[in-house]
Amino acid sequence: MADGKVSSPMDRAAAGLARIGLTGRRFVIGVPLIWLTIFFLLPFLIVLKISFATQIVGIPPFTPLLDWSEGGWWPNLDIDWSNYSYLFEDPLYIISYFNSVKIAFISTCICTLIAYPVAYGVARVPESWRNPLLLLIVLPFWTSLLLRVYAWIGLLKNNGVINNVLLTLGIIHDPLPMMNNAFSVYVGIVYSYLPFMLLPLYATLSRLDFTLLEAAADLGASRTRAFLSVTLPLSIPGVIAGAMLVFIPAIGEFVIPSLLGGPSTTMIGRVIWDEFFENQAWPVASAVAIALMLFLVVPIMIFQYYQTRSEVQP
Repeated sequence: MADGKVSSPMDRAAAGLARIGLTGRRFVIGVPLIWLTIFFLLPFLIVLKISFATQIVGIPPFTPLLDWSEGGWWPNLDIDWSNYSYLFEDPLYIISYFNSVKIAFISTCICTLIAYPVAYGVARVPESWRNPLLLLIVLPFWTSLLLRVYAWIGLLKNNGVINNVLLTLGIIHDPLPMMNNAFSVYVGIVYSYLPFMLLPLYATLSRLDFTLLEAAADLGASRTRAFLSVTLPLSIPGVIAGAMLVFIPAIGEFVIPSLLGGPSTTMIGRVIWDEFFENQAWPVASAVAIALMLFLVVPIMIFQYYQTRSEVQP
């Protein structure tokens, strides 16, 4: 209370932030930095330290991360590199990494081929139609991912809806093997991640100046030549953004391969789950997770570096 006035909670919060120096630009930068430190950096450091720990029988199943010495807790500096060398010795991890990259890459390509014409069509319709069309695209994804994956099981299994319809129509005589293989995994991933490709593409194409296509037509370019020379190059940022939004989460996908896939489609997400919860091999599982993150982060950082460099250079 000051001069007979009761300060509001917002005023007290602002005063508290001012006392610790979080005002203006520092507040704008500090709050996200604190958030990332608590919910990303600290968990990452914990997982990184576990990846260098030694497997033991106990709870937790690894050597302590902190040691008590000299009247305080200090980080345990013992480093066990065998968790990482084990990744190159067991073919399970190599095959899982390869399967993850292959499935994620092919799924990203399929999403691009499907999403591009859809996004282009939505971007060309009158503005009054765009929001309803986007709503129809996003509406199925308001339901749980798990329910949608289970729905695909009912569609793709041997006695599912698709095989029963084809058998009834006489198109096939034996059920098609559409479950527990690569086909079902691709269907599930493409269906689940298609909006992540479609929405960035639509955002890019909707801002495209279509009078450029008219100018290209006036100069004698065909529709195909105008698309390849004007539309496609200008939409590359949307393609790259959508590809990253699909490829990065798809490479670590766990639910879809577990429910729709089989032994030949084992991805690294399932391996991490098995190591953590079935084998209780937390150090090895942490090493697998760190290796996966480095595999994704390093190429992205290199790509962003050269993309920023190309934008700066004339």
